[in-house]
Amino acid sequence: MTRAWIPGTPDAELSALAATPRLVVALDFDGTASPLVADPMAARALPEVAAQVARLAALPDTVVAYVSGRSMHDLRVITEHDDDSAIALAGSHGAQYWFPGAGAADAPGEATEDGAREELWAAAQPIIARYEGAEFEPKTFGMGVHTRRADRETEQQVFAEIDALVAERFPHWRRRAGHRVLEFSSRAEGKDAAMTTLRERFAATGILFAGDDVTDEDAMRVLGPGDLGVRVGPGESAAALRVDSPQQIAALLETLADERAAAQE
Repeated sequence: MTRAWIPGTPDAELSALAATPRLVVALDFDGTASPLVADPMAARALPEVAAQVARLAALPDTVVAYVSGRSMHDLRVITEHDDDSAIALAGSHGAQYWFPGAGAADAPGEATEDGAREELWAAAQPIIARYEGAEFEPKTFGMGVHTRRADRETEQQVFAEIDALVAERFPHWRRRAGHRVLEFSSRAEGKDAAMTTLRERFAATGILFAGDDVTDEDAMRVLGPGDLGVRVGPGESAAALRVDSPQQIAALLETLADERAAAQE
């Protein structure tokens, strides 16, 4: 049962997580750390979210990670991430990683078949170009179609055409549908794999994961005792808590940082 988190109200699960010995705070980016925007590459974390991310990352035994469907290149751009960052990254739904002090690392798994990604791009781009407001996004292991600038009828039509194309030519590729986006990947990893990798990499005794979309539920469902899932916005969820917006994520992270700092004194 997902319950609303009320800023300023004590929450036993959040307080317990704040006291865990080794904490990983994992955040989806679009719609969670950043509001959804028409131009996907214009997304940036809200200043108040970025401030709390920096606070948490500076605390002992605390790691912050952005976990996104974006390719690693694009994720580093929108998170304004440099080689000296203390923030970990999981891109391409858990197929790519960047770890502080170590750099980039791809998850084990089969690479895209030679030429298959480019073949899909070549077939899909003319379809997408016919629809006003639809945008093509190249990805390391596939592609995405964004429709944030399109009306709903256009979205349905372009998604239907792209679905038919992929079903005919790449039926084994993984399909993901999210907020005004349709994605296909030759890799099967989901954000559940990212939770496992982050837990093992940082020996986490507790994970907070926050996300706003259908693809984030893969991560929510593998959280265990001592972890905490937070759903941003409406929709059915396996998360324990719900907040209304990225602004409330900032408030929740501030509460977590305050309580964790106090627990470590």
